[in-house]
Amino acid sequence: MARGSAFARAALAGNPSDGYGGATLAVVVQDFLAEVEAEPATPEADPPASRLVRATITRFERELAPGAPPAVVRLRTSIPRAVGLGGSSAIVIATARALCELHRVELHPDELASFALAVETEDLGIAAGLQDRVAQAYGGLTFMDFRDGIYESLDPALLPPLFVAWNVAAAGHSGLTHSNLRARFERQDAAVLAAMARLGDLARAARSALLAGDTEEFGRCMDGSFDARRGMLALDDRHVAMIELARELGASANYTGSGGAIVGCCRDEAHGAAVTAAFTDAGHHAIALAVRADWPESRNVARRVNPDT
Repeated sequence: MARGSAFARAALAGNPSDGYGGATLAVVVQDFLAEVEAEPATPEADPPASRLVRATITRFERELAPGAPPAVVRLRTSIPRAVGLGGSSAIVIATARALCELHRVELHPDELASFALAVETEDLGIAAGLQDRVAQAYGGLTFMDFRDGIYESLDPALLPPLFVAWNVAAAGHSGLTHSNLRARFERQDAAVLAAMARLGDLARAARSALLAGDTEEFGRCMDGSFDARRGMLALDDRHVAMIELARELGASANYTGSGGAIVGCCRDEAHGAAVTAAFTDAGHHAIALAVRADWPESRNVARRVNPDT
């Protein structure tokens, strides 16, 4: 039995500039996980119910394991659906990892991320960028500069106390947001171009702030990322209300993605506990975000990739 898994993802700054030559900073959310088991299929095996899984198997067998016997895959996921925590990309990454183990295929995290993006964008027609796939392929805390083609694993211990809050009643698929944004970008919409440049700068500044131990500046980069998004997109009032609640409580906050979840930065653990309690009292789900220290061996070493892929 081969197994693969992938954690949820929370963008911290710079999102959603990943598909537009910008930069982002993101961390995996280890409280939520997509898990896949794969083994050779039997004649009576049913095809997987998930179209993400089916598309991943089809592309994998076509490109990476031609002639290999068909696989049967079982999926479990605890990632809240359609709230912007990277649940879809986690399913693809987990499936690809299980298939790699099953068929003895090795993929570098860069290759895994690109493969997962192709499954969603080319095979399923989902508008998406590389951020989620790179963050989930690398794990831990990752800085991604899509202008210069650099992915860098950073020590999660650099992060201040974080929380994630979401509202399942405000869930929504991100594909429509991204497809509309792509159309505006291709029309050279001035507001979108300016916002993407601003978002990339904020992600780079957030990285620098973490390395310098400047929590206040890091929080400003999170706040600025949300403000740049709000300046170019019509946002769901329910999502905005969560950001405003975080700010009222003294926390900086940004969207984790483009659904119904936010991520916030707190002064200390006590402040974080008070903020998560307030969100729970307001009817939201909220957790303190903890990232284990077993981050990649390529620590603080930036890997340059082709920014055009």
